Amino acid sequence: MALTGLFLCFFLIIHLLGNLQLLLPKEEAQLQYNLYSHFLSGNILIKIVSYVLYASILLHTIDAIYLSTKAKKASGETYVKDKRNRASKWYSRQMMLLGTIVFAFLVIHFKDFWYPYKFGSIETDINGNKDLYSLVVVSFQELWYVILYAVAILALGFHLLHGFFSAFRSVGLYHPYYTKIVKTIGIGFAVLMTFGYLIIPFYIFLKL
Repeated sequence: MALTGLFLCFFLIIHLLGNLQLLLPKEEAQLQYNLYSHFLSGNILIKIVSYVLYASILLHTIDAIYLSTKAKKASGETYVKDKRNRASKWYSRQMMLLGTIVFAFLVIHFKDFWYPYKFGSIETDINGNKDLYSLVVVSFQELWYVILYAVAILALGFHLLHGFFSAFRSVGLYHPYYTKIVKTIGIGFAVLMTFGYLIIPFYIFLKL
């Protein structure tokens, strides 16, 4: 759980850096983003990393379901009757729900972008690269999709608030002296990822 979570955190950074190209002026953004997407789809090393990504998502999900089920069985009736809210944040108690929202959105996200790009027939730009940029822009010009995306990213942000620190603690990188530092970094990371991913659909919806 911790290792796959940390790998997915690393992927979030790389994915965000690529997606920030969507904020460039329209013509430049189209050509550069499509070139970037073409490079990712044709690079053998990236393909290997993508397989690791898919496996990490599945393993992280399966592990989360297993641990959640195990915790509920071990806690029994008292699990829902205790007063853990006095000692923990609400999002730390709702990690399964938040993760489910994110996973459901990933399925939609893959269906709308990854599948058409990989197996569909989409138009190309003036450089001959598949025009993923236009596909993304058309989607983010729909208010309902922007709202759906925002809900998923907010769920991801709260998931990271607890998950980032927990992952480091689970792999043994824990010491009382560094606890506040790791928590601060975790909060900063969660806020940065949330803001970074949210600004893209709202920018496209309002400006393009």
